[in-house]
Amino acid sequence: MKKIVLYIAVLISALSFAQDKEKAQLLAEKKANDYVYEANELVNEDNFISAEMEYRKAISKQPNTVAGTYNLGNSYYHKGNFDEALWRHQQAAKNATDKSEKHKAFHNIGNILMQNKQCKEAVEAYKNALRNNPSDDETRYNLALAKVCAEQQQDENKDDKQDDKKDQDQDNKDQNKDQQQENQDQKDQGDQKEDKGKDKQNEEGKPKEDQGKGDQEQKQQPRPQQLSPQQIKNLLEAMNNQEQKVQEKINAEKQKGVKVKAEKDW
Repeated sequence: MKKIVLYIAVLISALSFAQDKEKAQLLAEKKANDYVYEANELVNEDNFISAEMEYRKAISKQPNTVAGTYNLGNSYYHKGNFDEALWRHQQAAKNATDKSEKHKAFHNIGNILMQNKQCKEAVEAYKNALRNNPSDDETRYNLALAKVCAEQQQDENKDDKQDDKKDQDQDNKDQNKDQQQENQDQKDQGDQKEDKGKDKQNEEGKPKEDQGKGDQEQKQQPRPQQLSPQQIKNLLEAMNNQEQKVQEKINAEKQKGVKVKAEKDW
Protein backbone atom coordinates (compact mmCIF):
# COMPACT_ATOMS: atom_id res chain seq x y z
CA MET A 1 0.00 0.00 0.00
CA LYS A 2 2.81 2.34 0.88
CA LYS A 3 4.58 1.52 -2.37
CA ILE A 4 1.47 2.38 -4.34
CA VAL A 5 1.10 5.70 -2.54
CA LEU A 6 4.79 6.51 -3.17
CA TYR A 7 4.45 5.67 -6.85
CA ILE A 8 1.44 7.95 -7.19
CA ALA A 9 3.30 10.77 -5.47
CA VAL A 10 6.28 10.42 -7.82
CA LEU A 11 4.00 10.35 -10.82
CA ILE A 12 2.20 13.48 -9.70
CA SER A 13 5.53 15.23 -9.14
CA ALA A 14 6.77 14.28 -12.61
CA LEU A 15 3.57 15.47 -14.19
CA SER A 16 3.81 18.73 -12.29
CA PHE A 17 7.44 19.23 -13.42
CA ALA A 18 6.54 18.57 -17.05
CA GLN A 19 3.67 20.99 -16.85
CA ASP A 20 5.90 23.64 -15.33
CA LYS A 21 8.50 23.11 -18.05
CA GLU A 22 5.91 23.31 -20.76
CA LYS A 23 4.44 26.40 -19.16
CA ALA A 24 7.89 28.01 -19.03
CA GLN A 25 8.45 27.21 -22.67
CA LEU A 26 5.14 28.72 -23.62
CA LEU A 27 5.93 31.83 -21.65
CA ALA A 28 9.37 32.08 -23.29
CA GLU A 29 7.83 31.60 -26.71
CA LYS A 30 5.23 34.24 -26.01
CA LYS A 31 7.89 36.64 -24.75
CA ALA A 32 10.02 35.96 -27.81
CA ASN A 33 7.06 36.59 -30.07
CA ASP A 34 6.45 39.87 -28.29
CA TYR A 35 10.05 40.93 -28.90
CA VAL A 36 9.73 39.97 -32.55
CA TYR A 37 6.53 41.97 -32.85
CA GLU A 38 8.20 45.02 -31.31
CA ALA A 39 11.19 44.62 -33.61
CA ASN A 40 8.94 44.39 -36.67
CA GLU A 41 7.29 47.67 -35.69
CA LEU A 42 10.70 49.31 -35.32
CA VAL A 43 11.75 48.04 -38.76
CA ASN A 44 8.66 49.65 -40.26
CA GLU A 45 9.84 52.90 -38.69
CA ASP A 46 13.32 52.38 -40.24
CA ASN A 47 14.77 52.10 -36.74
CA PHE A 48 17.04 49.16 -37.52
CA ILE A 49 19.33 49.61 -34.50
CA SER A 50 16.51 49.26 -31.97
CA ALA A 51 14.91 46.50 -34.05
CA GLU A 52 18.14 44.52 -33.95
CA MET A 53 18.18 44.73 -30.16
CA GLU A 54 14.60 43.41 -29.92
CA TYR A 55 15.33 40.55 -32.31
CA ARG A 56 18.34 39.59 -30.22
CA LYS A 57 16.15 39.58 -27.10
CA ALA A 58 13.75 37.24 -28.84
CA ILE A 59 16.57 34.87 -29.78
CA SER A 60 17.92 34.91 -26.23
CA LYS A 61 14.49 33.93 -24.90
CA GLN A 62 13.94 31.28 -27.54
CA PRO A 63 17.19 30.34 -29.40
CA ASN A 64 15.39 28.21 -31.97
CA THR A 65 12.90 30.89 -32.93
CA VAL A 66 12.58 30.98 -36.69
CA ALA A 67 10.80 34.33 -36.84
CA GLY A 68 13.48 36.07 -34.78
CA THR A 69 16.48 34.81 -36.75
CA TYR A 70 14.71 35.15 -40.11
CA ASN A 71 13.59 38.74 -39.50
CA LEU A 72 16.96 39.70 -38.01
CA GLY A 73 18.59 38.32 -41.16
CA ASN A 74 16.30 40.48 -43.27
CA SER A 75 17.22 43.50 -41.16
CA TYR A 76 20.94 42.89 -41.78
CA TYR A 77 20.24 42.40 -45.48
CA HIS A 78 18.57 45.81 -45.80
CA LYS A 79 21.50 47.40 -44.00
CA GLY A 80 23.93 45.78 -46.46
CA ASN A 81 25.52 43.51 -43.86
CA PHE A 82 25.34 40.40 -46.04
CA ASP A 83 27.63 38.21 -43.93
CA GLU A 84 25.47 38.56 -40.81
CA ALA A 85 22.31 38.23 -42.89
CA LEU A 86 23.58 34.98 -44.42
CA TRP A 87 24.41 33.51 -41.02
CA ARG A 88 20.99 34.37 -39.56
CA HIS A 89 19.09 32.92 -42.52
CA GLN A 90 21.15 29.76 -42.31
CA GLN A 91 20.07 29.51 -38.68
CA ALA A 92 16.45 30.03 -39.69
CA ALA A 93 16.68 27.31 -42.37
CA LYS A 94 18.19 24.93 -39.81
CA ASN A 95 15.53 25.63 -37.13
CA ALA A 96 12.58 25.69 -39.53
CA THR A 97 10.07 22.91 -38.99
CA ASP A 98 7.81 23.34 -42.01
CA LYS A 99 8.50 23.62 -45.72
CA SER A 100 7.18 27.14 -46.04
CA GLU A 101 9.72 28.46 -43.52
CA LYS A 102 12.54 26.48 -45.14
CA HIS A 103 11.58 27.75 -48.58
CA LYS A 104 11.70 31.39 -47.49
CA ALA A 105 15.01 30.95 -45.67
CA PHE A 106 16.73 29.20 -48.60
CA HIS A 107 15.30 31.72 -51.07
CA ASN A 108 16.81 34.60 -49.09
CA ILE A 109 20.08 32.69 -48.71
CA GLY A 110 20.22 32.52 -52.51
CA ASN A 111 19.61 36.27 -52.78
CA ILE A 112 22.41 37.02 -50.31
CA LEU A 113 24.85 34.73 -52.13
CA MET A 114 24.05 36.51 -55.41
CA GLN A 115 24.87 39.81 -53.73
CA ASN A 116 28.21 38.30 -52.67
CA LYS A 117 28.88 37.14 -56.28
CA GLN A 118 28.76 33.49 -55.12
CA CYS A 119 26.62 32.34 -58.01
CA LYS A 120 27.44 28.64 -57.84
CA GLU A 121 26.44 28.51 -54.16
CA ALA A 122 23.32 30.55 -54.92
CA VAL A 123 22.20 27.91 -57.44
CA GLU A 124 22.21 25.28 -54.68
CA ALA A 125 20.31 27.57 -52.31
CA TYR A 126 17.55 28.21 -54.85
CA LYS A 127 17.33 24.49 -55.59
CA ASN A 128 16.80 23.82 -51.89
CA ALA A 129 14.09 26.49 -51.84
CA LEU A 130 12.31 24.85 -54.78
CA ARG A 131 12.49 21.47 -53.10
CA ASN A 132 10.34 22.93 -50.35
CA ASN A 133 8.09 24.93 -52.69
CA PRO A 134 8.36 23.83 -56.36
CA SER A 135 5.62 26.24 -57.48
CA ASP A 136 7.41 29.48 -56.57
CA ASP A 137 8.05 31.32 -59.86
CA GLU A 138 10.26 33.97 -58.27
CA THR A 139 12.65 31.34 -56.92
CA ARG A 140 12.69 29.58 -60.30
CA TYR A 141 13.47 32.88 -62.06
CA ASN A 142 16.29 33.64 -59.61
CA LEU A 143 17.63 30.13 -60.13
CA ALA A 144 17.87 30.74 -63.88
CA LEU A 145 19.79 33.96 -63.29
CA ALA A 146 22.11 32.24 -60.85
CA LYS A 147 22.89 29.50 -63.38
CA VAL A 148 23.80 32.04 -66.06
CA CYS A 149 25.98 33.91 -63.58
CA ALA A 150 27.69 30.68 -62.48
CA GLU A 151 28.48 29.73 -66.10
CA GLN A 152 29.94 33.17 -66.78
CA GLN A 153 32.11 32.96 -63.70
CA GLN A 154 33.28 29.50 -64.73
CA ASP A 155 34.26 30.81 -68.19
CA GLU A 156 36.04 33.77 -66.62
CA ASN A 157 37.95 31.45 -64.32
CA LYS A 158 39.03 29.38 -67.32
CA ASP A 159 40.19 32.51 -69.13
CA ASP A 160 42.01 33.70 -66.02
CA LYS A 161 43.73 30.34 -65.68
CA GLN A 162 44.74 30.41 -69.34
CA ASP A 163 46.05 33.96 -68.96
CA ASP A 164 47.92 32.97 -65.83
CA LYS A 165 49.42 30.00 -67.68
CA LYS A 166 50.46 32.24 -70.58
CA ASP A 167 52.00 34.73 -68.17
CA GLN A 168 53.80 31.92 -66.37
CA ASP A 169 55.09 30.49 -69.65
CA GLN A 170 56.30 33.92 -70.73
CA ASP A 171 57.99 34.44 -67.38
CA ASN A 172 59.70 31.07 -67.75
CA LYS A 173 60.86 31.98 -71.26
CA ASP A 174 62.20 35.32 -70.06
CA GLN A 175 63.98 33.65 -67.17
CA ASN A 176 65.51 31.05 -69.49
CA LYS A 177 66.57 33.77 -71.91
CA ASP A 178 68.16 35.78 -69.11
CA GLN A 179 69.91 32.67 -67.84
CA GLN A 180 71.23 31.85 -71.31
CA GLN A 181 72.48 35.40 -71.74
CA GLU A 182 74.12 35.28 -68.34
CA ASN A 183 75.77 31.96 -69.20
CA GLN A 184 76.98 33.38 -72.53
CA ASP A 185 78.40 36.46 -70.80
CA GLN A 186 80.21 34.28 -68.32
CA LYS A 187 81.55 32.12 -71.16
CA ASP A 188 82.77 35.21 -73.07
CA GLN A 189 84.49 36.51 -69.97
CA GLY A 190 86.09 33.13 -69.44
CA ASP A 191 87.31 33.03 -73.07
CA GLN A 192 88.78 36.52 -72.74
CA LYS A 193 90.62 35.55 -69.58
CA GLU A 194 91.84 32.37 -71.24
CA ASP A 195 93.16 34.30 -74.28
CA LYS A 196 94.93 36.79 -72.05
CA GLY A 197 96.43 33.92 -70.11
CA LYS A 198 97.67 32.28 -73.29
CA ASP A 199 99.20 35.54 -74.58
CA LYS A 200 100.92 36.10 -71.28
CA GLN A 201 102.13 32.53 -71.23
CA ASN A 202 103.49 32.80 -74.77
CA GLU A 203 105.24 36.06 -73.96
CA GLU A 204 106.74 34.65 -70.82
CA GLY A 205 107.81 31.53 -72.75
CA LYS A 206 110.06 33.47 -75.15
CA PRO A 207 113.83 33.77 -74.31
CA LYS A 208 114.81 37.16 -73.01
CA GLU A 209 117.29 37.77 -75.82
CA ASP A 210 114.59 36.96 -78.35
CA GLN A 211 112.26 39.39 -76.71
CA GLY A 212 114.88 42.13 -76.84
CA LYS A 213 115.83 41.20 -80.37
CA GLY A 214 112.26 41.47 -81.47
CA ASP A 215 112.01 44.93 -79.95
CA GLN A 216 115.29 45.98 -81.57
CA GLU A 217 114.22 44.69 -84.97
CA GLN A 218 111.00 46.51 -84.62
CA LYS A 219 112.91 49.75 -83.85
CA GLN A 220 115.42 49.32 -86.73
CA GLN A 221 112.82 48.30 -89.29
CA PRO A 222 111.83 51.35 -91.36
CA ARG A 223 108.33 52.50 -91.11
CA PRO A 224 106.02 52.29 -94.13
CA GLN A 225 106.79 55.00 -96.74
CA GLN A 226 110.06 55.94 -94.91
CA LEU A 227 113.60 55.47 -96.45
CA SER A 228 116.58 54.21 -94.53
CA PRO A 229 119.67 56.42 -94.24
CA GLN A 230 121.58 54.21 -96.70
CA GLN A 231 118.77 54.42 -99.23
CA ILE A 232 118.74 58.21 -98.93
CA LYS A 233 122.52 58.35 -99.48
CA ASN A 234 122.35 56.16 -102.55
CA LEU A 235 119.49 58.19 -103.93
CA LEU A 236 121.40 61.46 -103.49
CA GLU A 237 124.45 60.04 -105.20
CA ALA A 238 122.37 58.85 -108.12
CA MET A 239 120.73 62.22 -108.43
CA ASN A 240 124.11 63.97 -108.40
CA ASN A 241 125.48 61.66 -111.07
CA GLN A 242 122.41 62.16 -113.22
CA GLU A 243 122.59 65.91 -112.79
CA GLN A 244 126.29 65.90 -113.71
CA LYS A 245 125.61 63.92 -116.88
CA VAL A 246 122.84 66.29 -117.87
CA GLN A 247 125.09 69.30 -117.31
CA GLU A 248 127.87 67.83 -119.38
CA LYS A 249 125.46 67.12 -122.22
CA ILE A 250 124.19 70.68 -122.11
CA ASN A 251 127.69 72.07 -122.27
CA ALA A 252 128.53 69.86 -125.19
CA GLU A 253 125.49 71.02 -127.10
CA LYS A 254 126.41 74.66 -126.49
CA GLN A 255 129.88 74.23 -127.85
CA LYS A 256 128.68 72.37 -130.94
CA GLY A 257 125.91 74.67 -131.86
CA VAL A 258 127.67 78.07 -131.48
CA LYS A 259 127.70 79.98 -134.83
CA VAL A 260 130.17 82.69 -135.82
CA LYS A 261 128.38 85.85 -136.44
CA ALA A 262 129.41 87.56 -139.76
CA GLU A 263 129.89 91.21 -140.07
CA LYS A 264 127.18 93.03 -141.93
CA ASP A 265 128.05 94.33 -145.34
CA TRP A 266 128.13 98.09 -145.71
